[in-house]
Amino acid sequence: MKKVLKSALVLLLTGAMIAGCSSKPAEATPTPEADGGQTATTCPVKIGLVTDTGGVDDKSFNQSAWEGLVAYAEENGFSTEKGECIDYLQSTSDADYIPNLSTFADEGFDLVIAVGYLFQEAIDTVSANYPDKNFLFIDSVSAGENVMSAVYNAEQGSYLVGVAAGLEAKANGSNTVGFVGGMEGDLIGAFQAGYEQGVLAANPDATIYVDYADSFSDDSKGQALAVKQYDAGATVIYQAAGAAGNGVIKEAKERGDVWAIGVDKDQYNDGEVDGKNIILTSMIKRVDISTKTAAQAILDGTFKGGTVVFNLENEGVGAELTAGRNLSDETIAAIGEYAAKIKGGEIEVSATPTIANGAANK
Repeated sequence: MKKVLKSALVLLLTGAMIAGCSSKPAEATPTPEADGGQTATTCPVKIGLVTDTGGVDDKSFNQSAWEGLVAYAEENGFSTEKGECIDYLQSTSDADYIPNLSTFADEGFDLVIAVGYLFQEAIDTVSANYPDKNFLFIDSVSAGENVMSAVYNAEQGSYLVGVAAGLEAKANGSNTVGFVGGMEGDLIGAFQAGYEQGVLAANPDATIYVDYADSFSDDSKGQALAVKQYDAGATVIYQAAGAAGNGVIKEAKERGDVWAIGVDKDQYNDGEVDGKNIILTSMIKRVDISTKTAAQAILDGTFKGGTVVFNLENEGVGAELTAGRNLSDETIAAIGEYAAKIKGGEIEVSATPTIANGAANK
């Protein structure tokens, strides 16, 4: 993690496009507690995070973002309690995006974080309305001078879990895998694209089913699509659908003899059932490093607007490769070889998918 943080901080300090507007905050000062015997540290800065409808307990994207803030608070000795040095607001619909971002800005938060590309219009609007505030926009780019935009080469990490899926489908003889996305568009399309390419690189004979839930929060829709694909012969499904993807994991657990692939964070613990685990691997997208890095920059007075790219090279994306789980040593080695080729430029992973929603490649 230290290596990732160092790489991200280098990008932050040297690769940002436009200087932000913060100066180094005052140092934290101890204040007496009511009982007179303990001391508590005041918050030299306050960081507010706004989630989409998935919430901070979605076991995926939003949760990873919040965990990055918790880690930042812990490492700096600040309170990790919601509403103190760090806070979040959950959106119940897209109509909440602008009001929630504005609430934190109005309350004087030093950094306001918008989690997900669905906030595009909201972050553009609110950052313009509050030019003296700092914002972090995760998963897309805003032109606002006071906005740091964290973007990820998700297609690279998805390629690697595609290799895992392709090799597993070859080994079990099914040659059939699936992909369940949240909402169609360029961002989730990059997950699909990388996965397609990785599967076919490892298993050219593979059939790949693709379906979208049209939601990042409806886990029942995710489960229904998993039923469709598993019944069609898929033995591995990669889900990139936020909380809706939890439905894929639920269905895999109920069947017990198929695999699911996690996304955004290590979802291995979510796959435990009856003494086994159905998570083959997970595509790691270090949203936690993004929020932690931006929060630390606010504290240090080094925050800058601009775009920061997280990829395989700086370990901002990747595949979960812990030995002794469900990936064989041979598969882990093969994934490492493909990763080295991507980093070295021998393999260039496209972010454009080829399989239509509701269809397969053959």
